[in-house]
Amino acid sequence: MLSYSTQFIDDNDIQEVVKVLRGDLLAQGPKVAKFERDLCDYTGAKYAIAFNSATSALNGAYDASGITKGDEIITTPISFVATSNMFVQLGTKPVWCDIKLDGNIDENKIEELITDKTKAIVPVDFAGKPVEIKKILKIAKKYNLLVIQDSSHALGSSIKDKKIGSFSDMTIFSFHAIKPITTSEGGAVLTNNKKYAESLRLYRSHGIIKKELWHSDMISMGYNLRMTEVAAALGSSQLKKLDNFIKVRNKISNYYDKQFKDKNLFSTQKLEVNTTSSRHLYPIFLTQKLHHMKENIFKELQKKGMGIQVHYRPIYKNSFYVKQFGKTSLKESENFYSSEISIPCHQKMNMNDAKYVAKTVLEVIDRYK
Repeated sequence: MLSYSTQFIDDNDIQEVVKVLRGDLLAQGPKVAKFERDLCDYTGAKYAIAFNSATSALNGAYDASGITKGDEIITTPISFVATSNMFVQLGTKPVWCDIKLDGNIDENKIEELITDKTKAIVPVDFAGKPVEIKKILKIAKKYNLLVIQDSSHALGSSIKDKKIGSFSDMTIFSFHAIKPITTSEGGAVLTNNKKYAESLRLYRSHGIIKKELWHSDMISMGYNLRMTEVAAALGSSQLKKLDNFIKVRNKISNYYDKQFKDKNLFSTQKLEVNTTSSRHLYPIFLTQKLHHMKENIFKELQKKGMGIQVHYRPIYKNSFYVKQFGKTSLKESENFYSSEISIPCHQKMNMNDAKYVAKTVLEVIDRYK
């Protein structure tokens, strides 16, 4: 089965992990610190705080921002549930902003949703395509709001050669197995704000500061959300290869773009000039008249050996959110969910794989015209 995305682990990665396993320290230590420095060097951010998952990183970012019960956060429903789960558990209300056809939040619809309870805007770089972050930051500045960017898909993405990671108040990356790079499980918050960085480091480690000798003090609430030395060693090794991973993903994506150009039954995600995507996903969007046939198309593509997926069911459609906040319906988000299918695109593929995928997609979908 040719998966829609997967990890790429080579001998260098394995050797770095083995070195740690043969050493004296497995818990958080110098390898984690090095991985954090590597992330800063790569993205241009001042501070990077590594966590055991992107979900933990989101949780830490919301806590550091001072978000509390009764606040509201404007975000997109087209994301994995962790994006909103981690502020909902703080007692904060999600305010859903509809999206554009590319899967990213519609920045032109944000301002009308702002109230005196709004604390932050949380956009998601869907599939690795950067959101219109400069426009979002301008809105945030006007209303004195935070921007916490969920860039779990977008490590390595850039706008005019500036890497995602240093635009927003805080940016979250994921290092899950199928993300642009992997630490098996893991995540990080990047920020230019020293106060946020200090708060995040406390939060991931029980809220404890070390003093002299054995003396320590818990000065705030915290948890054990730390990344291991093993994971960090793998992360630093993977980060060296990230640009090459993205180069391969973009080569495949560019081939798909040419093969799928001007098709009447589906469209693809378009990138703006001077924008680079990590291409974590390659989504196709079925035309509305094929929405009712999506399950059939999905099953046929699976039978052809393609490990495809749908990203995402709008978060507000989940039973928990309906029970907690009532029913919601956003036109473009519903449309998107009815149309999106993620097809294989990753650094383990070669061009023969890409040709097979493109040919199969065209053959299957064309049967429904």
